[in-house]
Amino acid sequence: MSSFTHTGDPNPREPARARRGRLHLYLGYAAGVGKTYRMLEDAQELSRQGKDIVVGYFEPHGRKDTIARTVGLEMIPTRSTTVAGAVFQEMDTDAILQRNPAICIVDELAHTNVPGSARAKRWEDEQVLLDAGIDVMSNMNIQHLESLNDHIFRITGIRVRETVPDWFIKSASEVIMVDATTNALMNRLRRGVIYAPEKAQRALENFFKESTLSALRELALRQAAHELESREAVESPGAREHGHVSVTAHPRRDRILIFLTPGPSTAMLIRRGRRMADYLEADCFAVWVSSQRRRDDTRAREEMEKHLNFARNLHIETRVLEGADAAGKIIDFTHRNQITHILAARPPIRPWDHLATADPVLQLVEKARDVRIIVVADRRKRS
Repeated sequence: MSSFTHTGDPNPREPARARRGRLHLYLGYAAGVGKTYRMLEDAQELSRQGKDIVVGYFEPHGRKDTIARTVGLEMIPTRSTTVAGAVFQEMDTDAILQRNPAICIVDELAHTNVPGSARAKRWEDEQVLLDAGIDVMSNMNIQHLESLNDHIFRITGIRVRETVPDWFIKSASEVIMVDATTNALMNRLRRGVIYAPEKAQRALENFFKESTLSALRELALRQAAHELESREAVESPGAREHGHVSVTAHPRRDRILIFLTPGPSTAMLIRRGRRMADYLEADCFAVWVSSQRRRDDTRAREEMEKHLNFARNLHIETRVLEGADAAGKIIDFTHRNQITHILAARPPIRPWDHLATADPVLQLVEKARDVRIIVVADRRKRS
């Protein structure tokens, strides 16, 4: 019996589809743990209950057991797109909207759409469906969570390019952890259940190492536990009884400031700040201190615009301050906005670097009071 509970039937007192759709996310730690299989099993149960459910996109990967779980479900035809002579199949969001089901299954949440698509990412397509009042069942692996990108790189040595912003995951009504032991997963791989034999061998030599899988599994289990705790805090009995969100009383609400600089380590800093804010349930700001000299540096200005846009994509509030004294401006902002934590990155100091004392991060460390400063070292080599 499926444990999935569909809560998508509209309130009979409300107009049809007046509400936003609900996202039900199946989370795993690697290909082959059974995310799509479990999602389709739940879909079959909902179909037997008479729910209006369709498959908006399904990636079979040649897995016969998973393909068998689609039998009897209505499939929305995909949209063919030709790029550089190659034909790709993408989810037809417009066709799903026209069909207007109660529930839509969408495989592979982190997928990047081909160039020329209406939206760059599949999660953006799912957002359109949710905004239209359609419930969405989707799936992804933990390595695609944006704020974990640097941590995943340290575990696997692979920089994941397809990511989903944390705020989208936070919007899910339900997160279902689909788990399998690392031994079971590697046995599936060796038996050819996950990939064809030649691809399976390459996977065993690279990503599917037991140490890597164990680390990813632990990360996924921790994330699922965090999501559960967050939802239980919001949906506590006291909150339901009194009609408000129950929050543990803190003497002072945490507020995080990410000090933006043009360096390449800033993207990592933004991810870390987002994740820290989620765990502390803190407000988060990404702040750049601009000046005429900094604006005249075209490359630095373009880098900062990229960082600011990245922060906005992660739903971090951005601010641009004006002034030549970057440290002074940050300290002033900290006092006025009751910031409790500052995250900053700086390159390694060379023994002969006489300009080190002018480093705004060092000045922050020296001058800031009543605030925790977390300095992340930039490990790039300096000539």
